[in-house]
Amino acid sequence: MKFVNSRKLKLAFSKSLSVLIFGAVLFPATLLETRAEVKLATIFSDHMVLQRGMEIPVWGWADQGEKITLSLNGQMVSVKPDKRGKWIARFAPMDAGGPYEMNIQGKNNITLTDILIGDVWLCGGQSNMEMPVKGWPGQPILNSEREIQEANYPNIRLITVGKKISIRPLKNIESSGWESAIGTNIADFSAVGYFFGKDVYLDQDIPIGLISVNWGGTVCETWTSAESLAEDPDFESVIDEMEKNPPSADFDPNSKPTLLFNGMLNPLIPFGIKGAIWYQGESNDSRAYQYRRLFPLMIRDWRKHWNQGDFPFLFVQLAAHHPVDKNPVESPWAELREAQLMTLALPNTGMAVAIDIGEADNIHPANKEEVGRRLALAAKKMAYNQDVVYSGPIYQSMEITGNEIKLTFSHTGTGLEAKDKYGYLRGFTIAGEDKIFHWAKARLEGDTVFVYHPSIQNPLAVRYAWSDNPDDANLYNKEGLPASPFRTDNWPGITEGVK
Repeated sequence: MKFVNSRKLKLAFSKSLSVLIFGAVLFPATLLETRAEVKLATIFSDHMVLQRGMEIPVWGWADQGEKITLSLNGQMVSVKPDKRGKWIARFAPMDAGGPYEMNIQGKNNITLTDILIGDVWLCGGQSNMEMPVKGWPGQPILNSEREIQEANYPNIRLITVGKKISIRPLKNIESSGWESAIGTNIADFSAVGYFFGKDVYLDQDIPIGLISVNWGGTVCETWTSAESLAEDPDFESVIDEMEKNPPSADFDPNSKPTLLFNGMLNPLIPFGIKGAIWYQGESNDSRAYQYRRLFPLMIRDWRKHWNQGDFPFLFVQLAAHHPVDKNPVESPWAELREAQLMTLALPNTGMAVAIDIGEADNIHPANKEEVGRRLALAAKKMAYNQDVVYSGPIYQSMEITGNEIKLTFSHTGTGLEAKDKYGYLRGFTIAGEDKIFHWAKARLEGDTVFVYHPSIQNPLAVRYAWSDNPDDANLYNKEGLPASPFRTDNWPGITEGVK
């Protein structure tokens, strides 16, 4: 039997240790480590939908200088990471189709399967967009059980972005990935988003991808970048303070502006999208005048960051809510709806009026299917160039004729109508020189509305559906779409000057 010479063993160990120490001095630990594996951004996964008709960006991370080769649908692209390790590849535009595989080759190989090319819509906002198809305890979604049971749309794909707050823009989202809109897969997904996507899919017959990115109770400014908010006089100092002294204590999404843009939206950019749908505003109601600036600012901000031009941006006007007022009143919700209406001045925007499907005692109306349908109508016009009536009547002009005020409207469709078995128009108020509003009488003559009050001989202004919950408003076009609440005056509102 042989025995190992202990002296020689100690000598060999000593030499080996010296080599290791010497190597560690010459070669930093980062160079001795195994190279980092190629990683994809989380938005890219099996079953995803990529936007047709435009360049398709795909990105991730790897070691600087490593060659990354990607292939999809007969195309091959090679890129190298920058000094921070990020790489981005761009495939040439593709037509709708699939399923395809994507292969990513570097130090390691990644294969994604069941990829479709179609139209991708971002579904954002607060709780009325977040509310899932299955509803919430005590707050159901109309026909949800039937919808979940019958859902069988393998070419509609869904992904929900995990909730994340951040002071600084993040690079990646948290999500469990994409899945098909089949059965219980839709149960936890945004109801408005799902019904919208289903309607668009049945109309267009191409793959539809839906990205749900929302958080209940949040304000508009948390979804807007610091770069854009720094240009607003009400937020300039806040953004400056955040840059100089980042908050370190626990905070919620509304504690500071930009937090959800940083944590949930920034990591999605520049994933290709067809457009966005949006349901939010309740949490900004006390600052409705400010929302006149904030909401358009947010839309322009998203468009600037995505760099896809003025992509379609479709939003829901606040539904009726709160107890019904017996007399004409000032209303923060009416002023917020007005701010939303004014946002239509931005190009390629559309608004789904939901005033008639609200609930006095539930801020989350059950009929999300109709909300989705009305958003889809706007998409058919704005995104797919169809000749459809996509909006209810929108106030256009007024003329004082004696003791009456004559109103004209756009988006009248095939004609105006009062949803009342006797044909009576309701929901109008009128004021004279004292600026006190009274319930008014109104009549339809073709596509014109005349409003008056027997005791007001010199009327100055008319308002329609001007309250938190105007439950009697009943002006529609014959396509069944309700008129947007409006006022003809510009007298100071109760939220003017509130910051």
